[in-house]
Amino acid sequence: MHDVVVIALATPLRVGVYEKGQLVESIVSEQGASEALPQIFESLMARYRLGTLAYAKGPGSFMGIKVAYLFLKTLSIVKGYRFVATDAFFFNENRPIKAVGKLYFVKNADTIETRAFDEVPQGGFSLPRQIRIDEFDVDTLPFYGIGAVG
Repeated sequence: MHDVVVIALATPLRVGVYEKGQLVESIVSEQGASEALPQIFESLMARYRLGTLAYAKGPGSFMGIKVAYLFLKTLSIVKGYRFVATDAFFFNENRPIKAVGKLYFVKNADTIETRAFDEVPQGGFSLPRQIRIDEFDVDTLPFYGIGAVG
């Protein structure tokens, strides 16, 4: 069985296929999640026997999070795959994540909050070479972090 991890928090979209915790395939797409995920998963389901689907549930791009959640949740129900999640900080070495304006999401222990920064170290999201999917959370509801801004 292979586990699949989706990071749809920012462009590019990243999808990793893991076998016994080791990254065996990495897919990067500049397309939006709604266009890329169906194509990527059609190919993956033809080549691998999938077991667990996982995703970064936020914070990050609201649209990317929503699309990834709905796509993976539906696929898990229809195909019977296990579905888990973790926060986005797992995939960016715990660096601040852009929210809106000068606000960034930061993680302190188990708390995610927003904080204003003038300058923030840049860095994107990446798929780890090794993963322990059993340590991911069964609470897969998206984390958006801030309400409507207007």
